[in-house]
Amino acid sequence: MRTQIELNMPAPGFWRATFANPPINLVDPETISELSELIVRLERDPDIKVIVFESGDPDFFLAHYDVLVDKARTAAMIPGPTGMHPWLDVLVRLSRAPVVSISSIRGRARGAGSEFALACDIRFASAEKAVLGQFEVGVGAVPGGNPMIRLANLMGRGRALEVVLGADDFPGALAERYGYVNRAVPDAELDGFVDRFARRIAGFDKDALREAKRFVDEASLPDDSLFPPALDQFFVSVMRPATKARMAELLEAGLQKRSDLELNLGQRIATGRVGEIPDETFSGGDA
Repeated sequence: MRTQIELNMPAPGFWRATFANPPINLVDPETISELSELIVRLERDPDIKVIVFESGDPDFFLAHYDVLVDKARTAAMIPGPTGMHPWLDVLVRLSRAPVVSISSIRGRARGAGSEFALACDIRFASAEKAVLGQFEVGVGAVPGGNPMIRLANLMGRGRALEVVLGADDFPGALAERYGYVNRAVPDAELDGFVDRFARRIAGFDKDALREAKRFVDEASLPDDSLFPPALDQFFVSVMRPATKARMAELLEAGLQKRSDLELNLGQRIATGRVGEIPDETFSGGDA
């Protein structure tokens, strides 16, 4: 059976999870199921101290949720251990897991991909090749994983509104300036930097890591009850006729394919016709 997440252990206490869901690492129900199973292991294994999430695709970390998956199927997924929808369950349990989670972002992390990165404890990004964004408002939808509250906590209200309501792309260097990621690292140095940092943490005492993280969590993580209302609004918003029409236009223009549209979604989504690139469009890409 094909899996979407390849797991290996580079050193004692250090796990690396690599996403591989061609063609562009879409998030789908199978991704969620695999992540849920992985988080169970993170919660129970007494030896694991740090996990790095990365992508085997240099252009896409996690592109976004698969919009062709039947919405009724997604909505009807069995709740996770928290009692929430399994996607929300994955996000909140990852944030609270007794290990250090790190996203090593190379390529696009938009929509659900951005939500996943935000749920990790630490985010490092390729200065040249990382792109983060929440594009949902650009198609008439509300982001379902409530990145709004995580972004507001990280970068403040104004910048969170710029990210969510502007629906634009934020390349690595600008994402660092805004607090979207911890650090933007030159692409040629990213893998080595993240590996050294993870190995450093893996060499420390598990109890000290867990308890120190717990105190930071208490001071900084949003209450779990704030997440379900956003997902409810997501399901309402994607059923609107205008949102369906916009999504159909995007699919025809190359959404979910290895296309110019997916590579430059932040720019293309703001045009009157997504098949055309405007002469003048604001872009968060200018660092």
